[in-house]
Amino acid sequence: MKIERLSPDKIRIFLTFDDLTERGIQKEDMWREIPKVHELFSEMMEQAYSELGFDATGPLAVEVFALPAQGMVVIVTKGKSDGTRSNDEADDEEEEVYEMEVTLEHSELISYAFHEFEDLLRMSKVILPIVDNGGTLFSYQNKWILQLEPLDIDEKDSRYQAIIAVLSEFGEATSVTRAVLEEYGKTVISENAIHVLCEHFK
Repeated sequence: MKIERLSPDKIRIFLTFDDLTERGIQKEDMWREIPKVHELFSEMMEQAYSELGFDATGPLAVEVFALPAQGMVVIVTKGKSDGTRSNDEADDEEEEVYEMEVTLEHSELISYAFHEFEDLLRMSKVILPIVDNGGTLFSYQNKWILQLEPLDIDEKDSRYQAIIAVLSEFGEATSVTRAVLEEYGKTVISENAIHVLCEHFK
């Protein structure tokens, strides 16, 4: 579980599928109201408080993005509390301290961020024999973002796992959407990014 602060009122949590499996949670469970998911959320908020001082009391907007083969990205944004509760009411509601509005999205795009161009190049050379076409490269917030279209390979296929393993070794999964990258980022290579990188930087 990895937690980072995006702004004073917003954090991003990346959960691997191992994080979910360890807690007996399946990917599909994140869409259901079950105690295990509530326990996981409480654990995430406790870790966010201890690591970042992020106080999650009051209304929260929670966005959950399912990423293919990589895990889940959870964005938590604090809303403005009306501040009218008395201490007694606060005590009564201590068990239900999170007022969540949850949005769930599933992305088929495989999206990874690379901090160094060298890491992006090294990854491209390793992955080229498996993925020789497709891919769009963006520049966004001082990072290189590579997005691969859904692969015609089953997620349980060893080649699929190999691709994700290589991407994870050199970069990190990201939940930035194509729309955000097109509007706020810069398109560096619009198609066949991996092939183009390997051709131009031998």
